[in-house]
Amino acid sequence: MKFNPEKYSIADRRMEPFIDPDEIWGILNNTKPDKQRVRDVIAKSLDKQRLNLEETAVLLNAEDPELIEEIKNGARELKRKVYGNRIVLFAPLYIGNHCVNNCKYCGFRISNKFAVRRKLTDEEIVRETEALEDNGQKRLILVYGEHPMYNADFIAHTVRLVYKVKKGNGEIRRVNINAAPLEIEGFRTVKDAGIGTFQVFQETYHPEAYEFYHPSGPKRDYNFRLTSLDRAQEAGLDDVGIGALFGLYHWRFEVMGLIRHTNHLEAVYNVGPHTISFPRIKDAAELDIDPKYQVNDEDFVKLVAILRLAVPYTGMILTAREAPEVRTEVMQYGVSQIDGGTKLEIGSYSQSLNEEQNLNKEQFRVNDARSLGEVIDELLDKGYLPSFCTACYRLGRTGEHFMEFSVPGFIKRFCTPNAILTLAEYLVDYAKPEIAAKGWKVIENNMSEIHNENQINEVRQRIERIKNGERDLYF
Repeated sequence: MKFNPEKYSIADRRMEPFIDPDEIWGILNNTKPDKQRVRDVIAKSLDKQRLNLEETAVLLNAEDPELIEEIKNGARELKRKVYGNRIVLFAPLYIGNHCVNNCKYCGFRISNKFAVRRKLTDEEIVRETEALEDNGQKRLILVYGEHPMYNADFIAHTVRLVYKVKKGNGEIRRVNINAAPLEIEGFRTVKDAGIGTFQVFQETYHPEAYEFYHPSGPKRDYNFRLTSLDRAQEAGLDDVGIGALFGLYHWRFEVMGLIRHTNHLEAVYNVGPHTISFPRIKDAAELDIDPKYQVNDEDFVKLVAILRLAVPYTGMILTAREAPEVRTEVMQYGVSQIDGGTKLEIGSYSQSLNEEQNLNKEQFRVNDARSLGEVIDELLDKGYLPSFCTACYRLGRTGEHFMEFSVPGFIKRFCTPNAILTLAEYLVDYAKPEIAAKGWKVIENNMSEIHNENQINEVRQRIERIKNGERDLYF
């Protein structure tokens, strides 16, 4: 199909596929960046305006080292403008690894006969949640294989169960979901359980590559997966997360796919994704992929910076697939959420598993195995403000309401004080003395990010209330 720029005017339709590979490649191949054009695009982003596909392609095609450095600097500045110094922390909790798919890049694939298949019991879910709370976690993402036993009713049950677990001052205040796509009624069921974000990663946005990597199982249906978050929106679940697994196809194409997905959700539902994830392929049992699409560290940094510039309002998630030194480098270019103390083996938060057991139970290999405390310690050393905030979701600042606050950058008015309060809780309840000492200094340094004297006084008063035993205070 010949590239047709007039396709920009074609309206998106509800619950219909929206990816045209020829359109995406046409834009990439016909966009020639020059210095002024690149700088104009960066300036638009710094004005907190989302980029279109052609503007994103301008940045993707920039190869001049000077321009790439300007892209990275722009992403760093935009993150500071919108999100301040905060980094939100969470942990994944794998509920079950039974799967009927045969994805060539995943350790859960049905053909992996060495995998130890397991689903947590209710009692085990409670123990795992208690162990996570003992470490100070407040935000979880529950992860499920794709299997009929992990249906919407089961997901909703596990969510309600996790929310009920309280140990000491510990509690989980937000439960996100990473699971197979659902029908509209299924999304309504999980929404009623009080979930936060529902994540569905397309893995690769290229239909032919997608077909190659998914030879069997329900996940083979590209369009059903592509339109899954449309069905979530139709069900009233307006807090969704998208992602691509980098290393399956050309990374520039995948970035464009993510932006096209973002544009579609905005065009049809007036709500973009709450989060974008960009995991890279890592070691997994029975891994079967073409190495020519692997993304090196230099390109990985560039794509993260471009995603930050392309969608200024969206949270960006960097996982423990990446090694600590890579996470440290990439974080400054727009990342707003990371996991800490991550364990992927089912049941491993409440018990120790040996290396052989881990290999046969994990979906992929974790390259940042540090504890939550160690991750927080480094964040504090780097001047970041660790946050466990869940205020927006619990006050209804999601969907269109979140867009109203976050697109202009106003969300920072809430994020900094709420991050300070959740960090104060962590320092009082869980931190080692040396980490606590660093944490209080970081809190004091970040008071300058609050530009309202009355709010500063209120934050200080609430910190004192936390020290005196109160919890869960937020704006």
